Amino acid sequence: MTLSLIERALRIAAIAHKDQMRKEGDIPYIVHPVMVALDLKARGFGEEVVAAALVHDVLEDTEFSEIQMEEELGSRVMAIVRAVTNDDSFSWEEKKLKYIETVREAGAGAMAVATADKIHNAESLIVAHAEQGEGVWANFNAGREKKIWFEEAMLTMLEESWDDPLIERYAELVREIKALV
Repeated sequence: MTLSLIERALRIAAIAHKDQMRKEGDIPYIVHPVMVALDLKARGFGEEVVAAALVHDVLEDTEFSEIQMEEELGSRVMAIVRAVTNDDSFSWEEKKLKYIETVREAGAGAMAVATADKIHNAESLIVAHAEQGEGVWANFNAGREKKIWFEEAMLTMLEESWDDPLIERYAELVREIKALV
């Protein structure tokens, strides 16, 4: 029996993220890529986009081999994953600007994964803020102001480059994040 692309991606994500926790501290990391993938699947995105969502943080946050991932998931999934992977050789702001442009250039699949990722992160941030208050901002390398700057810059790029209902949900969440006090 051959495993589906989505199951292969889920296995990679589960193994790669097995010992990691979310910034909130008590949530296994694997919950995040699964939630991103489920959102995209529910919205009718195809198998390659859903598979990419499952492994979207693997290259950035684990030691899993890019070569092995491409062998198991194919070049189309890898193109999306590469587009949504931050390049840590840059300063924080340069890295975020490069991310935005890379996602824009990569097209709809990368924009879908990036947007669903940002949506889940924003939802998690809002919940964590309700529980932790202003202390939640200490979980972010750049702090509140730069986090909001990045979310607004990402949203602007998406509004200019792509037409999908995910963008309106993301815009609502960006407004909610800005209103957090």
